[in-house]
Amino acid sequence: MSAQAQMRALLDQLMGTARDGDETRQRVKFTDERVCKSHLLNCCPHDILSGTRMDLGECTKIHDLALRADYEIASKERDLFFELDAVDHLETFIADCDRRTELAKKRLAETQEEISAEVAAKAEKVHELNEEIGKLLAKAEQLGAEGNVDEAQKVLQEVEKVRTRKKDAEEEYRNSMPASSFQQQKLRVCEVCSAYLGLHDNDRRLADHFGGKLHLGFIQIREKLDQLKKTVVEKQEKRNQERLKRREEREKEERMRRRTRSRSREHRRSRSRDRRRRRSHSSSRDRRRSRSRSRDRKRRHRSRSRSRSRGHRHSHEQSSRHKSSRDHERSSRDRSRDRDKRDSMNGRSDSRRGEDRDTGDF
Repeated sequence: MSAQAQMRALLDQLMGTARDGDETRQRVKFTDERVCKSHLLNCCPHDILSGTRMDLGECTKIHDLALRADYEIASKERDLFFELDAVDHLETFIADCDRRTELAKKRLAETQEEISAEVAAKAEKVHELNEEIGKLLAKAEQLGAEGNVDEAQKVLQEVEKVRTRKKDAEEEYRNSMPASSFQQQKLRVCEVCSAYLGLHDNDRRLADHFGGKLHLGFIQIREKLDQLKKTVVEKQEKRNQERLKRREEREKEERMRRRTRSRSREHRRSRSRDRRRRRSHSSSRDRRRSRSRSRDRKRRHRSRSRSRSRGHRHSHEQSSRHKSSRDHERSSRDRSRDRDKRDSMNGRSDSRRGEDRDTGDF
């Protein structure tokens, strides 16, 4: 990779897909199913084991450092749970590697001579010390590359101690079996990367193996898998706690609502009881009022009827009295008229008599 390509990749990793306004790169989001979630979490075996004897080639999914930067920015705001996809991917890969390791062990068991359990235990001890020496040498080289010379010297001192123990273990193994069998190379399968290790490998070979990219890559993948599993468990627990908390809050709110509803029902019931009481009180009061009004009406009606009857009687009496007085007056008038008539008739008769007398006398 040229220096320009490295700078471009570094900018993509720092700023994401939108660093230069390229719309074609923004069409694919990091949430797309075509994007490798293990690459976003920096644990894809295709990237880690590239350039080794177990190079897997290019991944079938999209690898882009800019998408990884977008994911890292978005993961700070919310949990995307891409760890689940990465765990499934790495578990499948590790299961395949473990299957190859078991097959290699079976081949070795078929090709190598069978030895007793005691001799096998001694050989296993030598293999373990070889592994410890190789790891310590790889650690010392790494510390020296980082400039930590004092720590590297301490690790080399530990290497010398382990070498002494290894010599003792090899001596015990040599004395437990014939010389012809001891000279044969006893192989062992590495439990981490399924590579073959020899019982008589020198320190340089052990350091190259345990400090090599293949072995360290498998260690990185296995450690990343364990870390992702812990992260998934923690996030699931956190999510369960949040769900439980939300559920408790909802239940609490529901209880509060029920309480408020019951209180409102009680309040409505009390109000309805009060209304009924007021209505009954008002109705009884209205009944009493209506009764008193009816009594008053009856009393007024009775008084009116009595007053009317009295007035009628009085008027009748007055009218009868007036009528009797009128009749009396009329009768008195008639009598006076009759009397006048009689008087006038008597006067006429007297005057006629006088005239007759006068005429007779004449």
